[in-house]
Parts: sequence; structure tokens; C-alpha cells
Amino acid sequence: MSGTTDQQELPVSSEAPVDPDDVKIGYIGGGSRLWARNLTKELALDETMSGEVVLYDTDYESAQRNEEFGNWVQEREDAVGDWTYRAVESREEALTDADFVILSTQYPPTESMKYDLEIPQEYGIHQAVAITSGPGGIMRAMRTIPVYRDIAASVREHCPDAWVLNYTNPVTYVTRTLYEEYPDINALGLCHEVFHAQELLAEIVEDQFDVPKPSRDEIEVNVQGVNHFTWVDEASWNGHELLPVVEQYMEKDGVVREYTRAELEDTSHSMHPGFQDNNQITYELFKRFGVLPAAGDRHLVEFATWFLQEDMPEDLNRWGVLRTPSSYRLARWDDEADTVQQFMDGEKEFDLSETGEVITELMEALAGLSDMRTHVNLPNNGQMLDAPEDAVVETNAVVTQNNVRPIVSGSLPRPVQTQVTQQINNQETIIEAAFDGYDVDYAFQGFLNDPQVKTLQTETARDLFAEMCNALQPLLDDWNLGDSETLNESPKFDLE
Repeated sequence: MSGTTDQQELPVSSEAPVDPDDVKIGYIGGGSRLWARNLTKELALDETMSGEVVLYDTDYESAQRNEEFGNWVQEREDAVGDWTYRAVESREEALTDADFVILSTQYPPTESMKYDLEIPQEYGIHQAVAITSGPGGIMRAMRTIPVYRDIAASVREHCPDAWVLNYTNPVTYVTRTLYEEYPDINALGLCHEVFHAQELLAEIVEDQFDVPKPSRDEIEVNVQGVNHFTWVDEASWNGHELLPVVEQYMEKDGVVREYTRAELEDTSHSMHPGFQDNNQITYELFKRFGVLPAAGDRHLVEFATWFLQEDMPEDLNRWGVLRTPSSYRLARWDDEADTVQQFMDGEKEFDLSETGEVITELMEALAGLSDMRTHVNLPNNGQMLDAPEDAVVETNAVVTQNNVRPIVSGSLPRPVQTQVTQQINNQETIIEAAFDGYDVDYAFQGFLNDPQVKTLQTETARDLFAEMCNALQPLLDDWNLGDSETLNESPKFDLE
């Protein structure tokens, strides 16, 4: 039973109007390797607002590089926006009187990405992404929560009415932390995975109706779930219900198929093989449960862990998914640091074009220049039936001036709701552990209940948890590691 409706729940709203001609954006994580470039592009192509982007990052040199890049983009003839960029060494300076706060941070990947991926693999857990769920996702959350408690407190002090737009993963944990620390915050968790599902549906419309591919905005979807594990139970285009059309499309030769590792490792494509998405997990889950997942297959397998079992990695590869090794991610991190300089030096061609993100449309709507409907991550206030109150869920919402009002999404089928609820309860456990004195033993209970971890014996899971905490000690300073019975009983942990 879906029961989708346009009934709307209590809004998130601000009483401080935004002047579109004098906008201040405080960017926390302003030294971003990638997302800052996307923001710069979108602002340069937007004529409706103008103002200043103040870049703060613990890596001040990276923020300075993005300041130079942002102002360089603004000087191009094809830039129609009117923005200036300024790097600062103080988070307070970035936040004070900000209209919008953008959050986009990444912890030093040399320590975190390597351990998140490689230690669980030694225990037979082959994560594909390790940023939302599973051992890597939970450890990432444990590292991130203390930082975002501090950021939420800073927002409360320096710009309490600002709109906080969070792109930092794990989106659910970060958004939940912001609200738990500062309940009156106006924060939205944002992610582009649902857009990819709309793009897939647009491609299916093109194929099945023999029409030019519609824009993703023409594909209406009802979404509900948690970030990276969101589901579509209703979809339509031009009055046509699309889920039955997806079933028909899947019957075409070559749509549902198996892949070989050699195919997946083909480097002739522009995208790295580990980031390709062949939708085979999506089709299989739709076939089994009757609702369509709205996230990339690499994310889905970490929630739907059937695909991470048996003969790995070959059994995952046949579904068209190739794990991205930590070595590639670390090399990419270093390469991305040089990209903006290469653009400015003329060593790499820069294309000022839309990125597919909706950041400017969102800010325009909040400033009262337009209305929009999109998907957001917010604490549950009734918009997702059968989900716990206050848990962060992903559903549609209507965005108007100083107002974001979630839309009631209905109910997921019970077998799917069971999977989603399990994830919500595990996420809430980690949040509770953090806000109750950084209780490591309680956090381990959430870790132990993760579907990937439940493939292990309890003592083995304890040792995995202990080994990861041991390796990541410098990034877990706020947690009471030394007082943990779980860690102290494991031979894999040695407090520094």
C-alpha cells in the first residue's frame, strides 16, 4: 500500500528573509576537492542572486585555491552570475550573519578511507562504497558526529536563522546530529541519487514510448526511505504510470543480464570502472519487491547485502558492480587537489556548464524567487509513515520562501519497510551512543546489528570493531575508547 498524497507535514522555516541581491554563503569545507567546483559553476550560471561565498576549511591553503578559482570563473565571459569568493581562517567569520551555510567536508582520507575499506575486507566484508552503512559507514559516522555537533553549536551562535544545506556523508547521520544538537536549526540533507533514478526512468520512457528523452524534472516520483536506500513506489510521466513500464522494459533482450569482471574493468569509458552503474541490482530488487530503488547499485548493495555474500568479488561483479579500491580513492584525492590549478593555468580545459545539482534552484526558492519540489532529508514529523519520529528520512518536499514542507510519502510494502526500519534503528543507536557520553559499547550494539556485520560471529564482529577503532584512534578522540568493555576484551585493541 503506497497511499501517496500531497498532504504536507509541519515545515522547517526561518523568520529571517534572504535578500537575493546580497547573499552571504558560509562554506564549511570550502577547500573541497570537487563539490566547491560544482557550486562555483552553478553560481556562475545563475543570474537571479548575487553575493559573497566565504570559504572556511581546516586546510586553509585549499580554501585559498578555491577562492582564486571561484573569482577566476567569475571573470569568464560566459559567467552571468555576480559572486565573489573569499577564504578565511576562522569558522566564525564564515558563519557570522550567513544566509546559507553549505557543509561539504571530508576527513583525511589517508587514514580513514584506507581503514574503512581494507580492514573489513580481511573479515570477508567487501564494501563497495563504505560511506553510509556497514563497518566503514558506521566508523565514518562515529568520526563525523562530534565535528558536526560543534558545527551545529557554531551555527546556533553565529547564524541561528541560516539555511544549512548539508552535502557531507553520511548524510543521514550528519543531518540527525545537526538537529539533535540544535533542534531549531534549519538544516536540509541533500543528495543527488534520486536524480539518477529519474534519469533512468527518463531513458526508459525514451525507449518504451519512442519519444525524445524527457528531462528528469518531467519524471514525477514519490520517494521514501533513508539516504542511499530510498525507494520509489509511484512514478509517472505525462500521465503514464511508469513502474509497469519498467517491468516491460526489463523483458527486453540485454536489459537484465550478467557482467564479467573483464567488462567492468574496461578502461575505454570516461568514468573510472568502479563508479559505473549498470542498474542490475536496481532491476533485481524491483523484481523481488515491486518498488524501485532510487540509489546507485554501489550504494544499494551495502544495504541489500545478499549481493555481498558467497564468492566475492566475482559474485558481485556479475551484477555489474565493481568495488572501488582505496588506492584509487587516495590517488584521486591527491589528483583532485591539482585540478583547479590546472584549469586556471590552461593545462586542462574548463567547461562552464550545469552540473545537475539543484543548489541554486533551492536557494532561489528559499529566497522567495520561485517555488520548487524536490527530495530532502529531514527529521520525520509524519512525512514517512511507519518510521520513528525524529529519525532522519528522505522524502519529497515543497520549497517556498523561507519554508520547506515535507510531503507525506505513504507506506512502503512491509518487506521493504522491514529493511529500511532496521537501518533507521541502527543509525539511531549510533546517534544515541554519541549523545549519551560517547558510549562505545552502545555504539558497538548498533555496529553488531548492521546487516553486513551480522554475517560474522559476535566475537569476530567485536574484533573487527576493535581493530577499526584501534586504527582510527586519532580520529575518535571524543569517544571513550579506554572505558569500553568491548574494546578492552579484544586482542585487536591497544589504547595509545
